[in-house]
Amino acid sequence: MKIGEFLTQSRQQLVCCLPDDHLNAVAKLMFMHNIGAMPVCELQQRMVGIVSERDLVRAFARTDWSELRHIRARDVMTIRIISCGFDDSIRTAQELMRANHIRHLPVLSKDGQVQGMLSMRDTVSLRLQESENEIRVLRDMARAEAIFRSS
Repeated sequence: MKIGEFLTQSRQQLVCCLPDDHLNAVAKLMFMHNIGAMPVCELQQRMVGIVSERDLVRAFARTDWSELRHIRARDVMTIRIISCGFDDSIRTAQELMRANHIRHLPVLSKDGQVQGMLSMRDTVSLRLQESENEIRVLRDMARAEAIFRSS
């Protein structure tokens, strides 16, 4: 399955934050939308970074609690963006995540705008569904072959 197909079927709502958003607001957005990572975007959805749960934990662990209210998304975001496109396969996305030790992958359009996010959970679920479909087809073929041979 192509990533674009998945995004269309899932009707995912993209949630982004701005580079100047306070860390508290970023954490609340991630909690409210039950997401593990969020693109940090400037105008017109141009992605400049990504904030993950891991980034939040690092910020909390390294910062004095009294200073946390001053930290913004730009201070903790990962700027090395690994991404995929609409025409990439789920398998390709999963391999990118595995090779780069990441669990969330932004989906970018050809002009570089973020269109969605793909999680490792999404890829595993889709690959499992594909495997189950293949098993059903093979089972049906085996049954048809058995019926054909017995007649």
